[in-house]
Amino acid sequence: MIERPSGIKIEKFSPTLGAIITGVDLSQKISDAQFNDINQAFLDYQVLFFKDQKEIPPELHIEFGKKFGELHSHPAAPTMEGYPEIFEIHAHKDSKIANGEFWHSDVSCDKEPPLGTMLQLHILPETGGDTMFSNMYAAYDELSNKYKEILNGLIAIHESEHIYKGRYSDRGVSEDKIETPTAKHPLIRTHPKTGKKAIYVNRTFTTGIDGMSKEESSSILNFLFNHCEHVNYQIRYRWSLNDMAFWDNRCAMHRAIWDYWPNERKGRRVTIKGDIPKSVSYTHLTLPTKA
Repeated sequence: MIERPSGIKIEKFSPTLGAIITGVDLSQKISDAQFNDINQAFLDYQVLFFKDQKEIPPELHIEFGKKFGELHSHPAAPTMEGYPEIFEIHAHKDSKIANGEFWHSDVSCDKEPPLGTMLQLHILPETGGDTMFSNMYAAYDELSNKYKEILNGLIAIHESEHIYKGRYSDRGVSEDKIETPTAKHPLIRTHPKTGKKAIYVNRTFTTGIDGMSKEESSSILNFLFNHCEHVNYQIRYRWSLNDMAFWDNRCAMHRAIWDYWPNERKGRRVTIKGDIPKSVSYTHLTLPTKA
């Protein structure tokens, strides 16, 4: 465990990715020193789990998210009444779906996909409802140099109509109120802060490769989907009440496990807007300092 001068304690969750964060109360305003330590840990570990938390007031949840950048608006999901920046995650006995059941990076179909996502859960089933994460840096690093050469320069197509159309109708969202964006992004993207390369495709939104036939695309994408979902790159997180998870969509995928029906799981999510994914190298980078 590492303890920073700000009082924040950081403990590795696993050798693969993730860190447990304690010593900070997110239901209160945080100091600049605490923010700096959290921001660096976010870059170092890709997924942060804030333990021993109280329920965060919506205003402070939004304020905390804005410290990392402009907030992202989901193109289709219902928002919390009075707080359009918050997407309420909610599954119960009458739900037809649970959000995030399949591996994905949040809203990768946007031209500027989210940088990161902050989720706090306030209602949990007695058992189940875990979330899994997978390290896209590690998945890229394990590819052969020859296959990396093949992938670098390829552009993936990300679509959303097949996901969002009718998805939230049981929560009062009509189809004329949603957007179904489509975007093209590099298969291999370079993180704008760390300079590290990561695979950037997922089986939820990625539907093809630009300039290739369906059959040609499928042979590459199916390999990458299976490769990125390999257990060696994964962690599985068991939630406790009021835990906050903060993950980097640029270099980590995730999926929610819906194994708790007919029980209830509910929380609030704030998402930070990102930039247009690029495959080029960046200058003036914030390099990881993982211990």
